[in-house]
Parts: sequence; C-alpha cells; structure tokens
Amino acid sequence: MIAENIKPLRERIAAKCAEFKRNPKEIRLIAVSKFFGVDTIKEANRLGITDFGENKAQELRDKYEILGDKVTWHFIGTLQRNKVKYAVKSAAYIHSVDSASLSDEINNQAGKLNKVQKILLEVNTSFEESKSGLIDNIKVLELAKHCSTLSNVELVGLMTMAPFTDDESIIRQSFSDLRKLKDEINKIGFDLRELSMGMTNDYEIAIEEGATMLRIGSAIFGQRDITKDWRQS
Repeated sequence: MIAENIKPLRERIAAKCAEFKRNPKEIRLIAVSKFFGVDTIKEANRLGITDFGENKAQELRDKYEILGDKVTWHFIGTLQRNKVKYAVKSAAYIHSVDSASLSDEINNQAGKLNKVQKILLEVNTSFEESKSGLIDNIKVLELAKHCSTLSNVELVGLMTMAPFTDDESIIRQSFSDLRKLKDEINKIGFDLRELSMGMTNDYEIAIEEGATMLRIGSAIFGQRDITKDWRQS
C-alpha cells in the first residue's frame, strides 16, 4: 500500500512544483510515522522516504534506539521541557519551539551532546486556541533573537498548521502569513530557509506558498489505528 501511495504523491508534488516553477528538490517530504511501527518505517525508507516525523518524544526515543540515524528524524509535536533530552538525542530537526525556556533547555541538552540542534519556531497563524505556537509576530521576532544567542541551537525556519477547513482561502492565508513573516525576519539579518507547513489535506497549497518541508502521514501510510500501540503495527 505504501508503494501505491508514494508514487502518485510524488507525482502530484512534482506537478505542483512545475506549475509554480519550483524545484522539487527544494521540498523535503517528511513522513509522519506516529503510531506506525518500525517495519512500516523501514518499508517507506526502502521506497525512498528518508525523513520521518514523530509527535511524541518517548516514541521517537524508542524508534531511534532501533533505527538510529538510518533515517532523518523530525520532532513535530508539542515538546515538554522534561522530554527535551529525548528529542535532542534523536531528532535532526525540532519543529515546535515556541518559548525561550524551551529553546534554553534544547540548548542545554544539545550542549551535553556537543551537538548544534536545528530548530524551527512554531507560529499559530490560524489564531486557534486549540493549537500551540506563537501568535504575536513581535514575540516570534523576540524569540528568534533569543535563539541567535544560543551556541548549541541553530534556528533554520518556521512551522505552522493551517486550520482544518475546506475553505482554501483561509488555508492559503495561514501559509502566506508564515512565508511573509519569514521574509520579514530575514530582512533584519536572519537566514531562515525552512517553512514547515502543509499536511495530507493541504500540501499542494503549501507548495504554492513556499513550503520547504511537508509533513504528510495518511497520504503515505493510510489511516492510523490509534487503538494499537506502535509496537503492534
């Protein structure tokens, strides 16, 4: 099933890139593998997927202990400070940084490993209370400046989630706002390269608006059975 899903997905990504004169190589496809077992990840990897996203720090830790650096790991969920050590040890990228205290703990744990941890700031562009992330652009800029003072953190971009809606104009606005914010931050001396935005339901709009990282789960793996532990799948 994964093979049957990946081919048309890559074709749609390539077609959208061609339509908007983008290079598909600029876009990193992150397979969201939460709740899926190691064998499933291995199968996707054999089919050419190299990047995998996890939402739970301990699940990431356990999968990393099995697979290690054979794939590139992304932590994309809400990260509690007491779980930072698991994410830093395992993830090449942490997408969900939304406070100075969290960035400080990432810096602290990365320092213990002599690692420079790549991070993205999570921005709540939909203004939904149910979502994590910074809402005020001034706060985003302040946090970006704070991160630039940390020796074991490298700020590489911004992340957002669009609202779950069928209204494409609302989704587009969410992604467009993040792109514009990245451009504004870069104008004052930063070099943010990554825009992590777009999931199974809205990745084509995200590509149109400049996404460099797509976080796609069900379009690759199918629907999750959340009643099962990932070790059973």
